[in-house]
Amino acid sequence: MRRIAAFAAVVLLAGSAVPASAKVVAYEGARLIVGDGRVIENATLVVDGAKIAQAGAAGEVRVPAGAARVNLSGKTLMPMIIDTHTHLSSKREDLLRDLRARAYFGVSAALSLGLDGFALLDVRKQALPGAARFFSAGRGITMPEPGRTTAPFWVTSAAEGRKAVDEDAAHKVDIVKIWVDTRDGKYQKLSPEIYGAIIDEAHKRGLRVIAHLFDLEDAKGLVRARIDAFAHGVRDKDIDDEFVALWKAHPNLVLTPNLPDRGVKVDLGWLRPGLSPEEFAKLEKANVDNPKAQAFYGIQARNLARLNAAGARIVLGTDGNKPWGPHDEMQDMVVAGMTPAQVIVAATRNGAEFLRIADAGTLQAGKSGDFIVLDANPLDDISNTRRISQVILRGASVDRSKPLF
Repeated sequence: MRRIAAFAAVVLLAGSAVPASAKVVAYEGARLIVGDGRVIENATLVVDGAKIAQAGAAGEVRVPAGAARVNLSGKTLMPMIIDTHTHLSSKREDLLRDLRARAYFGVSAALSLGLDGFALLDVRKQALPGAARFFSAGRGITMPEPGRTTAPFWVTSAAEGRKAVDEDAAHKVDIVKIWVDTRDGKYQKLSPEIYGAIIDEAHKRGLRVIAHLFDLEDAKGLVRARIDAFAHGVRDKDIDDEFVALWKAHPNLVLTPNLPDRGVKVDLGWLRPGLSPEEFAKLEKANVDNPKAQAFYGIQARNLARLNAAGARIVLGTDGNKPWGPHDEMQDMVVAGMTPAQVIVAATRNGAEFLRIADAGTLQAGKSGDFIVLDANPLDDISNTRRISQVILRGASVDRSKPLF
């Protein structure tokens, strides 16, 4: 985590030619990926201040007199990405850096899951220039894990689990995070009695619960206990018919696949401009083929493909604190069997709906002016989300021209 934070600290920003003083800007001629599955060729997107005023085919949009006009012929516009599983820094200055680094990579909102504490929850109310929005689960809930972080609540009974939920609710967390995992047999995991009480108490207080899990049998128990979301897919084995049937019986359940490294050597050249030579070299050193990692990825990829085919509601999450992680995750999801179009919907509209952000996730009139200008079409190749020409956040260009720190 410290190394990843160091990577984020050296991200470079690159600029945009949009006039800083322009209140109304018309972006013309680009392909527009709405975020809900629709695509508009030769579109016009009109942004008034921080909001989208119009979005549609060029012939259907009337550009206001006096608007600044930006020709984006050959480009593609897509909504900024929503990352529903991160672990951001716990110090204010570092957290703000993390949020700015995410905006640089086209991420407009990030949910930090359960290691934050309560001291920085006020950052959620701030619309920081050039920074992603912050969402947090505050303190997650797990069984005692000696030697690991004490940021979550450690509970040993249903009563203690309910009390932890009460404290989370008092601090108005965005969601309750639980861990149901032995950590390779090192610890006890939350029992059905305890996590059932946590889920029940959270629902009484109008809160949803998202679960870190590993095993298929725990996943089945959590669904039966009315869990709201999974922070990972099943990781120990391929899912079975019973689990798919359980999932279909709970249509509001949300899956964050959070796929692991594929274990194959990849081209990291796209990251070179944002990292120091030393940090880039560290990434390259770890960039090797790993058969064990390939097998671990294979289990989760097959499980994602099966739930996707069954109609599961899927969002994007990356775990950890890599600001560029969503671009890796999107490619991993496509390799697993989802189409680029499905992955973009998961990473935009679905993520915004999961975080209950009413004004983000799609490029439509009334939404926040949050979008990425790409040099190539990600519907042809999902890795084209990395070919960023500009990032527009709340109607303003994210400065990508000078060092962030």
